[in-house]
Amino acid sequence: MTIRILLADNHQRMREAIRALIDRQPGMQVVAEAGKGRTTVELARKLKPDIILMDINMSDLGGIDATGLILSDSPEAKVIGLSNYSDSQYAVGMRAAGASGFLLKDCAFEELARAIRTVVVNQIYLGSGIEEGAEFR
Repeated sequence: MTIRILLADNHQRMREAIRALIDRQPGMQVVAEAGKGRTTVELARKLKPDIILMDINMSDLGGIDATGLILSDSPEAKVIGLSNYSDSQYAVGMRAAGASGFLLKDCAFEELARAIRTVVVNQIYLGSGIEEGAEFR
Protein backbone atom coordinates (compact mmCIF):
# COMPACT_ATOMS: atom_id res chain seq x y z
CA MET A 1 0.00 0.00 0.00
CA THR A 2 1.29 3.46 -0.90
CA ILE A 3 0.75 6.15 1.73
CA ARG A 4 -0.73 9.17 -0.07
CA ILE A 5 0.44 12.46 1.46
CA LEU A 6 -0.79 16.04 1.14
CA LEU A 7 2.04 18.40 2.02
CA ALA A 8 0.95 21.78 3.40
CA ASP A 9 3.52 24.44 4.28
CA ASN A 10 3.58 28.16 3.56
CA HIS A 11 7.25 28.01 2.52
CA GLN A 12 7.85 26.59 -0.94
CA ARG A 13 11.44 25.57 -0.19
CA MET A 14 10.29 23.60 2.84
CA ARG A 15 7.69 21.79 0.72
CA GLU A 16 10.29 21.05 -1.96
CA ALA A 17 12.75 19.67 0.58
CA ILE A 18 10.20 17.47 2.34
CA ARG A 19 8.77 16.26 -0.98
CA ALA A 20 12.23 15.29 -2.27
CA LEU A 21 12.83 13.20 0.85
CA ILE A 22 9.38 11.59 0.84
CA ASP A 23 9.64 10.73 -2.84
CA ARG A 24 12.71 8.61 -2.04
CA GLN A 25 10.81 6.58 0.56
CA PRO A 26 9.33 3.31 -0.61
CA GLY A 27 5.60 3.21 -0.06
CA MET A 28 5.10 6.98 0.23
CA GLN A 29 3.91 9.47 -2.35
CA VAL A 30 3.18 13.20 -2.17
CA VAL A 31 -0.07 13.60 -4.10
CA ALA A 32 -0.31 17.40 -3.77
CA GLU A 33 1.18 20.46 -2.12
CA ALA A 34 -0.46 23.55 -0.69
CA GLY A 35 0.91 26.87 0.50
CA LYS A 36 -2.29 28.15 2.11
CA GLY A 37 -4.70 26.78 4.66
CA ARG A 38 -7.87 27.07 2.57
CA THR A 39 -6.15 25.40 -0.38
CA THR A 40 -5.12 22.56 1.93
CA VAL A 41 -8.72 22.06 3.06
CA GLU A 42 -9.94 22.01 -0.57
CA LEU A 43 -7.26 19.55 -1.67
CA ALA A 44 -7.92 17.28 1.30
CA ARG A 45 -11.63 17.17 0.42
CA LYS A 46 -10.90 16.47 -3.24
CA LEU A 47 -7.98 14.02 -2.99
CA LYS A 48 -8.71 12.20 0.31
CA PRO A 49 -5.02 11.65 1.19
CA ASP A 50 -4.02 9.21 3.92
CA ILE A 51 -1.81 11.77 5.67
CA ILE A 52 -1.78 15.56 5.70
CA LEU A 53 1.48 17.13 6.84
CA MET A 54 0.21 20.48 8.16
CA ASP A 55 2.27 23.56 8.95
CA ILE A 56 0.60 25.29 11.90
CA ASN A 57 1.42 28.75 10.47
CA MET A 58 -0.40 28.63 7.16
CA SER A 59 -1.51 31.88 5.56
CA ASP A 60 -5.23 32.73 5.23
CA LEU A 61 -6.26 29.88 7.57
CA GLY A 62 -3.99 28.55 10.30
CA GLY A 63 -3.03 24.91 10.49
CA ILE A 64 -5.04 24.28 13.65
CA ASP A 65 -8.25 25.65 12.12
CA ALA A 66 -7.58 23.91 8.80
CA THR A 67 -7.08 20.62 10.65
CA GLY A 68 -10.43 20.98 12.38
CA LEU A 69 -12.20 21.64 9.06
CA ILE A 70 -10.50 18.73 7.31
CA LEU A 71 -11.29 16.26 10.06
CA SER A 72 -14.90 17.39 10.39
CA ASP A 73 -15.37 16.41 6.71
CA SER A 74 -13.04 13.40 6.65
CA PRO A 75 -12.58 11.93 10.14
CA GLU A 76 -10.57 9.04 8.69
CA ALA A 77 -7.82 11.43 7.53
CA LYS A 78 -4.67 11.64 9.59
CA VAL A 79 -3.00 15.00 10.20
CA ILE A 80 0.54 15.52 11.47
CA GLY A 81 1.26 19.06 12.60
CA LEU A 82 4.62 20.63 11.78
CA SER A 83 6.01 23.64 13.62
CA ASN A 84 9.13 25.66 14.23
CA TYR A 85 8.01 26.14 17.83
CA SER A 86 8.57 23.60 20.58
CA ASP A 87 6.08 25.31 22.90
CA SER A 88 3.58 22.66 24.00
CA GLN A 89 0.58 24.95 23.34
CA TYR A 90 0.92 24.29 19.60
CA ALA A 91 0.97 20.52 20.04
CA VAL A 92 -1.99 20.72 22.41
CA GLY A 93 -3.89 22.93 19.95
CA MET A 94 -3.27 20.55 17.06
CA ARG A 95 -4.35 17.56 19.16
CA ALA A 96 -7.53 19.39 20.23
CA ALA A 97 -8.27 19.94 16.53
CA GLY A 98 -7.89 16.19 15.96
CA ALA A 99 -4.32 15.82 14.73
CA SER A 100 -2.71 12.42 15.22
CA GLY A 101 0.87 13.68 15.33
CA PHE A 102 3.04 16.70 15.94
CA LEU A 103 6.70 17.30 15.03
CA LEU A 104 9.21 20.08 14.92
CA LYS A 105 10.24 21.08 11.41
CA ASP A 106 13.90 20.64 12.28
CA CYS A 107 13.48 16.95 13.17
CA ALA A 108 15.51 14.38 11.30
CA PHE A 109 13.76 13.02 8.24
CA GLU A 110 13.88 9.54 9.76
CA GLU A 111 11.64 10.83 12.56
CA LEU A 112 9.17 12.33 10.07
CA ALA A 113 9.02 9.01 8.17
CA ARG A 114 8.52 7.16 11.47
CA ALA A 115 5.70 9.57 12.42
CA ILE A 116 3.97 9.01 9.06
CA ARG A 117 4.19 5.24 9.42
CA THR A 118 2.97 5.41 13.03
CA VAL A 119 0.01 7.69 12.36
CA VAL A 120 -1.17 5.85 9.24
CA VAL A 121 -1.86 2.77 11.42
CA ASN A 122 -4.02 4.80 13.82
CA GLN A 123 -1.41 5.48 16.47
CA ILE A 124 -0.45 8.84 17.97
CA TYR A 125 3.00 10.39 17.49
CA LEU A 126 4.53 13.27 19.46
CA GLY A 127 7.95 14.21 18.19
CA SER A 128 11.09 14.62 20.21
CA GLY A 129 11.97 18.14 21.28
CA ILE A 130 8.42 19.19 22.15
CA GLU A 131 8.29 21.11 25.41
CA GLU A 132 7.23 19.15 28.50
CA GLY A 133 3.55 19.36 29.26
CA ALA A 134 2.28 18.54 25.80
CA GLU A 135 -0.51 16.04 26.39
CA PHE A 136 -0.96 14.24 23.08
CA ARG A 137 -2.95 11.10 23.75
